[in-house]
Amino acid sequence: MHSTRIPLRLSAALGAAALTLTAAACGSGDDGAGGDGDTPLIGVILPDSASSDRWETADRKYLEEAFEAAGVDYDIQNAQGSREDFQTIADQMLTNGVDVLVTVNLDSGTGKTVIEKAKSQGVATIDYDRLTEDGGADYYVSFDNEQVGVLQGQGLAACLEGAAAPSLIAELNGSPTDNNATLFKNGYDSVLDPLYADGTFEKGPDEWVPDWDNAQAGTLFEQMLTDTGAEIDGVLAANDGLAHAVITVLQRNNLNGTVPVTGQDATVQGLQNILTGDQCMTVYKAVKQEADAAAELAVALANGETPETEASVTDPISSAEVPSVLLEPVAITIDNIQDVVDDGYADPAELCAGDYAALCTEHGIG
Repeated sequence: MHSTRIPLRLSAALGAAALTLTAAACGSGDDGAGGDGDTPLIGVILPDSASSDRWETADRKYLEEAFEAAGVDYDIQNAQGSREDFQTIADQMLTNGVDVLVTVNLDSGTGKTVIEKAKSQGVATIDYDRLTEDGGADYYVSFDNEQVGVLQGQGLAACLEGAAAPSLIAELNGSPTDNNATLFKNGYDSVLDPLYADGTFEKGPDEWVPDWDNAQAGTLFEQMLTDTGAEIDGVLAANDGLAHAVITVLQRNNLNGTVPVTGQDATVQGLQNILTGDQCMTVYKAVKQEADAAAELAVALANGETPETEASVTDPISSAEVPSVLLEPVAITIDNIQDVVDDGYADPAELCAGDYAALCTEHGIG
C-alpha cells in the first residue's frame, strides 16, 4: 500500500494539496453535467447508523456542506445496514441520472455489484472510507487504516505500561467483510505480536464482530470474560461502539476502569468513556477532511475532469492500483481530547453535558 499522509490541521484547500485536476474529458466530451447541461448530480450511499454515529452526525453533514459550497446537486442516502436497500438506492440514483456515485460498501460483494452497474452506465465511482475489494472503483478516499491499527496497538501498550507481565489481551475486531477491519487488525497486530512473542502480553480471545454489530460484540465479550475467568487485562476493541459494548459488560462485572479498552472514531460516547477512565484511547479521523476530499473528487469528475492523486492503494484481490487520497489518523487520550473539540468535530456542549461537566472542567476541556 502506498500512502500520502496529510496532517490533522488542514486548510480549506485540502484538494489543492492532494489532487491535481486535469482538463481531460470524461465520457463524450460534453460539459460533464449529466450530458444535458444541467447542474451535476452526485449520489452518496452511507452504510448504516448503528455501527458508528459518524455516518449521520459527521459524514452526511460535511458532505452536504461541501456539495453546497460547490454548487452541485446531491442525493445522500443511508442503507441502514441492508444490502438489499444498498442496491435499491444505487439503482434509484442511477435511474435519476447521477454523474458520480460515492459509496461506503456494506461488503465487497454488494459494493462490486453496484460499482459495475454504475460503470456500465458511464457513471464514475468513488469508494469512500472502505475499499471495495475487486470492485474497480475509479478512486478511493480514506485514512491510512493500517496506521489506525498501529495507533490502537501502541495506545493499548501505553495504557498497560507498568502492569505485571504477561497481560492477557482480548482482541475484538471489526466486521470480517470490511476491508478496513482487516487493515486495522494488520496494524495493531504488528504492534501486539512482538509483545506476545517476548512475553510482555499473552494473546487471549480474538474474535471478529459481524457487521460491526455492537450487541453481538457485547455477547462475544461476555463469553470471552467467562472463558478466561474474568482475567482479561486489556481489550483491543476496533472502534468506539465495540469499546462501549465491552465497557458495558465490564461495568456489569464491576471491572470497568480496571481494564484498558481501545477505540476508534472519537465519538462523543467514546470521548466520554475516556473522561470517566473506562476507555484508555480512541483514534480521531478528521471526517471533514475525508468528506472534503471525496466531494472535490466527485465534483471534478462530474465536471468532466480527470483528477490525479498523489497516492494509490493496491486492491488485495485484483492487484489493481486504485488512485487514492489517504489522510492521517491521530491518537486521542485524556491528554488531547481538546484537539478534537478545537477541530470542530466534538461539540463541547454535548461532550460536557450533565455528569461530564465536572470531568471536562477537571481536564480543561471546553
